[in-house]
Amino acid sequence: MNFRTLDLNLLRVFDVVMTERSVTRAAERLAMTQPAVSNALRRLRETTRQDLFTPNSTGVVPTRHAEALWPSVRAALGGLRDVFEPQAFDPRTDAHSFTLAMADATAAVIVPPLVRLLDAEQTKVDLRFIPLASRDPRALLEHGDADLALGFFPELPGALAAEGSSGSMQLEHLWGCEYVCVMRHDHPLAAQRTLTLEAFCAAKHLRVSFAGRPRGFVDDALQRLGRTRQVMITVNQFHSAGCAVRQSDLLTVLPRSFVPATGFASELACRTLPFDMPGIDVALLWHRRHEQDAAQRWLRDAVRSAATALGPLVTPSGADGMADRSGSAPPQASPSVVAIDVAKARRSPGTTP
Repeated sequence: MNFRTLDLNLLRVFDVVMTERSVTRAAERLAMTQPAVSNALRRLRETTRQDLFTPNSTGVVPTRHAEALWPSVRAALGGLRDVFEPQAFDPRTDAHSFTLAMADATAAVIVPPLVRLLDAEQTKVDLRFIPLASRDPRALLEHGDADLALGFFPELPGALAAEGSSGSMQLEHLWGCEYVCVMRHDHPLAAQRTLTLEAFCAAKHLRVSFAGRPRGFVDDALQRLGRTRQVMITVNQFHSAGCAVRQSDLLTVLPRSFVPATGFASELACRTLPFDMPGIDVALLWHRRHEQDAAQRWLRDAVRSAATALGPLVTPSGADGMADRSGSAPPQASPSVVAIDVAKARRSPGTTP
């Protein structure tokens, strides 16, 4: 490949086809004809001497070579755009839509302060929250399906550190929390201020797994002790878990910060887990191609401000706080669903453990 003869317009076409996974949709976005886009891809294939896409029933599928090229091409195009079209962003006048990926427990905690911030600034932005089904959301960000991801990504710090400065993702810690055992407030075990390992293992349990996996962090921790638990049901949302244990004798394990956001915390009791369990580090993850984008910088700052506003809600307590001393937690705001239109919310008041 001779870079001196490379037509940079071909890279822009390549980037849009990678995003859309369709020549037809890419042509619409680029205001080009479909044959013109196909011709550009042919020229790029001839220049690189590599196949870049294969057709399928819904459009095209990128080859391994195309997937390897895309991060560098996007970063280069983004850098050129920032140089030649420097952007300013004012959320009070610039209408803009953002997509954030997170689990329901994280959304329930972060959405209320975000709504207050958007109201206070009288912004015109529209935030859309989509659910996470994985502890590794890098593919969502790489493909442009989300602008940011928030959550507990225990394996990412090591993976990103191994990539070093060549990595395409940026990870930033936002807040910490701990897992607690949750049960209905009049559960037989709620009468005891301390939950024993024997009682925990003897009880029947509900597991939360975003992807429906048959094991989680709790099972791993118990296995290290040579113990197991009896799981009766597995759900993919923390809120569903709270609803189920509220009306049954099942135990579940939830982030402590999520319990007040259920809307029925007074009907639940929390107890410290009777074994060592890693805490939760909620982090903000974004793609480096958005590093200098003014709108994206505003979004990250808004999320940081909302996280700061959480205050004691996300401060781990050493003792049985919240529900533990009284047997129940004080009622708080109702939970936010995972997919939420924040603009609509402003108009209407009201991992696998």
